[in-house]
Amino acid sequence: MAAFRNKENGSWYVQFRYTDWTGERKQKFKRGFATKREAQEWERAFLMQKRADLQMEFGSFVELYIKDMQPKLRVSTWINKESIIKQKILPYFAKRKMAEITPKDILDWQNEMRKLRNQRGEPYSDAYLRNLHTQINAIFSHAVKYYNLQVNPVTKAGSMGSKDKREMQFWTK
Repeated sequence: MAAFRNKENGSWYVQFRYTDWTGERKQKFKRGFATKREAQEWERAFLMQKRADLQMEFGSFVELYIKDMQPKLRVSTWINKESIIKQKILPYFAKRKMAEITPKDILDWQNEMRKLRNQRGEPYSDAYLRNLHTQINAIFSHAVKYYNLQVNPVTKAGSMGSKDKREMQFWTK
């Protein structure tokens, strides 16, 4: 992992070769890093994504998940999924390594989600909690199915919320 200093403006850049999914060798060049460490970290994360190494951070894996899944889904479905991922899942797991997230970590996250309240101060509904569980489970199931993650910690931790939706009650004259 070599990083080089740009003599003109003092910033750092990385330049390296990798093999893409077709087996073709490609060269990657990225510049504008403030420090050598930032440049090397970006190169390491890029190569992990290309190799689909599950020692990558959860946030990096979510980028792969987005690239894989977004074209398959309707726009409205994707907007809902992306909102939940960015607001409820990434703040807790973004810096954790995929392979190191355990069922205990998922249980802690679930308990944290149960404590949260909406704008009116009410706890989230069971249907919404179930939706949160479904989204994080989809991410880890994708990792198991396509990226050789050994175990899905979400299924081991168990579900959260319920499938049953509340009946809407309203009055008519």
